[in-house]
Amino acid sequence: MRLDFSGETVLAIVAHPDDAELLCAGTLARARNDGADVAIAVLCQGDKGQPAEAIADLAAVRREEMKAAAEVLGARLLLGERPDSGLVDDLATRQLVVELIRSVRPTLVLAHAPDDYHADHRAASCLAEATSWTCASNGWDSQQPALDAPPAVWWMDTVGMHDFEPGFYVDVSNVMETKENMLQEHTSQLRRSGDGDFAPLLDLMRQQAEARGMQCGVAAAECFRIHRAFKRVSAW
Repeated sequence: MRLDFSGETVLAIVAHPDDAELLCAGTLARARNDGADVAIAVLCQGDKGQPAEAIADLAAVRREEMKAAAEVLGARLLLGERPDSGLVDDLATRQLVVELIRSVRPTLVLAHAPDDYHADHRAASCLAEATSWTCASNGWDSQQPALDAPPAVWWMDTVGMHDFEPGFYVDVSNVMETKENMLQEHTSQLRRSGDGDFAPLLDLMRQQAEARGMQCGVAAAECFRIHRAFKRVSAW
């Protein structure tokens, strides 16, 4: 089986500034190489991820890191600007995410698994699931017109692979350099590698990609599950 993203528009909806790099940047890079339009919507500011030596106006620093990472990929970047650990699935935030989705008009949305470890990830998952439907509803008003049809939705792997049963794998062996270069733009977080309350991000990302690759017989992979919901499933 071969995936071909040509003619598609792929949007990753993630909670934090480096989540796409950890969980789906390889798939986004493959899509970009196929000629797809790609975009990343980051709903939180990353303002709470302080290294041991605190950074003044961390949200602004992380905003620049996100921009640099998106430029590596050639992706459009959209920002939700919600505070870390303050992301909730409420009406105002659904409106925000509908606006973001309608501005991109994706055919495929990549989103956090519903039971990932972080409360912001779980909230982002709920928001992506709800708005993947309402973005195509003419009854939901926004500045942008409704999509002609809801996008397909794929749930991303969890950080550390906890409690995630892969539905399928995407070979990212040939785009690992892009994935790593994107993550390396998040210098404020790489500085936290030795912190007891954090993890070495590059090592975590490489080990997870290699472990998923080993499971499917390639050097590196990312895995997903199809969201099996009405009109959120597409045939390849």
